[in-house]
Amino acid sequence: MRTRPCACTRPPSAAPPPMRRPAPSPSPPAGPGPSRPRCPPSPRRPAPNPPAARCPSGWTRSPTTARRSRSRCRPSCRRTSPSRSSCATPRPMPPPWQRGGTRAREQGWPLSWASLGQIWWLEPELTYGNAKPFVFTQGHSVCNRSFFPCFDTPAVKCTYSAVVKAPLGVQVLMSATQSTYVEEEGVYHFHMEHPVPAYLVALVAGDLKPADIGPRSRVWAEPCLLPTATNKLSGAVEQWLSAAERLYGPYMWGRYDIVFLPPSFPIVAMENPCLTFIISSILESDEFLVIDVIHEVAHSWFGNAVTNATWEEMWLSEGLATYAQRRITTETYGAAFTCLETAFRLDALHRQMRLLGEDSPVSKLQVKLEPGVNPSHLMNLFTYEKGYCFVYYLSQLCGDPQRFDEFLRAYVERFKFTSVVAQDLLDSFLSFFPELKEQSVDCRAGLEFERWLNATGPPLAEPDLSQGSSLTRPVEALFQLWTAEPLDQAAASASAIDISKWRTFQTALFLDRLLDGSPLPQEVVMSLSKCYSSLLDSMNAEIRIRWLQIVVRNYYYPDLHRVRRFLESQMSRMYTIPLYEDLCTGALKSFALEVFCQTQGRLHPNLRRTIQQILSQGLGPSTEPGSEPGSAGTARDSDSPALLLGDEAPGSTISLRDVNVSA
Repeated sequence: MRTRPCACTRPPSAAPPPMRRPAPSPSPPAGPGPSRPRCPPSPRRPAPNPPAARCPSGWTRSPTTARRSRSRCRPSCRRTSPSRSSCATPRPMPPPWQRGGTRAREQGWPLSWASLGQIWWLEPELTYGNAKPFVFTQGHSVCNRSFFPCFDTPAVKCTYSAVVKAPLGVQVLMSATQSTYVEEEGVYHFHMEHPVPAYLVALVAGDLKPADIGPRSRVWAEPCLLPTATNKLSGAVEQWLSAAERLYGPYMWGRYDIVFLPPSFPIVAMENPCLTFIISSILESDEFLVIDVIHEVAHSWFGNAVTNATWEEMWLSEGLATYAQRRITTETYGAAFTCLETAFRLDALHRQMRLLGEDSPVSKLQVKLEPGVNPSHLMNLFTYEKGYCFVYYLSQLCGDPQRFDEFLRAYVERFKFTSVVAQDLLDSFLSFFPELKEQSVDCRAGLEFERWLNATGPPLAEPDLSQGSSLTRPVEALFQLWTAEPLDQAAASASAIDISKWRTFQTALFLDRLLDGSPLPQEVVMSLSKCYSSLLDSMNAEIRIRWLQIVVRNYYYPDLHRVRRFLESQMSRMYTIPLYEDLCTGALKSFALEVFCQTQGRLHPNLRRTIQQILSQGLGPSTEPGSEPGSAGTARDSDSPALLLGDEAPGSTISLRDVNVSA
């Protein structure tokens, strides 16, 4: 999964146990004893039937139940108002197109769409086609407890069936191995035959059309996006699946379909079994699209089939999936490309390390999850890249990547459709390689397995990336050229033509290093703009956003119009939040506020609220040049909406792009 902050809006409350009538007091034992006089019963007026008590959500309860906490509604209570939601967590009305009886059933629990607070409803203007409304769910990590009653933990797996009724013309998809559609009733039937954790149950519905891209794969997208998605992935997914099967055994989920979601999708990609979710914004960035899809393919073995039993050990899914992803890219595109992508990610890991500090507890592979903390907050590059480095180190202990592939194949076969802890992986590793166990490789000084898991800081060992030097050396040389003191402008300008022939990851790595060195001398930024700005304008969004962050962090006003144009064209949080964070840390807050006021109507409410939180930090009439008293830039009051659960706190020195690159 490639991720951004989770879509949860608040910690979901656990459903209370059904109330039980207290047991009657035991009768006194029979036997002789002094008789006690009894008072005659006093005459009483017959009590009228008490009115039914109503909780805030419209559930009707008996007066006895109503005397308990207003937030404790029994699941067996009768729902009297379809427009209200559960009293524990207020939730919004369903959109008009979906009111009036559409129901879902999961494990025999009837649920109205009105009660599904974590479903993302999109009006037509928030889609690419602007034709029909759109809806999707995002269960990772603990959001699906608001979708259906469940044990919302990766330690528990089960099969499921679902029945979904939808209006005519709305295509419904779920992460299931079997599906049928009864057209005359407008009803979809879904069934997942393999046990999965709750977070892997997913639903999407909207104006979606299919196109086959392989013998067991198809893409689903809005009609205006379908040709692009088909052209980019036709034949490639089957190639990646076949490579993964050669390495780790048969693909066990039947089909591998991909659905492209609107820009409001809060993360980059999600590995829902049989139906990978991917944000449409990534379609224009070819190499990033390739890596994101291959990463989700790898999750079919590591994460979906064999799952981490606790959120404190997410590296068991993400670290192994990242290792498998790079084995697949090596088989498909060669070692040089894999080393380049790895260098790009490790560069980001070290950037995050500098921001967080080497003693940050989130840099552990086994992170302690405090009560009340959303597990999505633990999603960071350490989960992936430090986890990958540990898995790579294990492969190096074997001395042969192919032997390690055999071990991983046996590991998947043994634990498929179950959840595991780190000790299961390590015990299996030492059992598969008894010669390594005899050498006590788990206790080597400085590289102990226990230290890998529980020590803070960078990875204890990193992979050898020398096979990618043909691609990384030119990046380093050009970076040194532009950051030399004094700058040789003639030589630097003459080298500008090189970047047009580079791979996307080369250009992104070069710009990331310039971004790390910001603020740069103004003459350097001026020369960079003269050489590269027009060229970068023609490149994909992953490249453009990096150049625009350089523009913002160096206050290069001549290129601010490019920042405005970019933000006016983007509705995705992964391309808007980093720029707004950079704009609001300096003297460009008023510019950010102006752009936001012009574009906020096209943003999803959750994204709009997050940007409002960023803008509210430090904005005030006395501190912001150019701001007016009473404007939206004033500090947030107590009635303003709180941050979404899963969002990073605005004003932090850690950019969302730095913290949540992938998951």
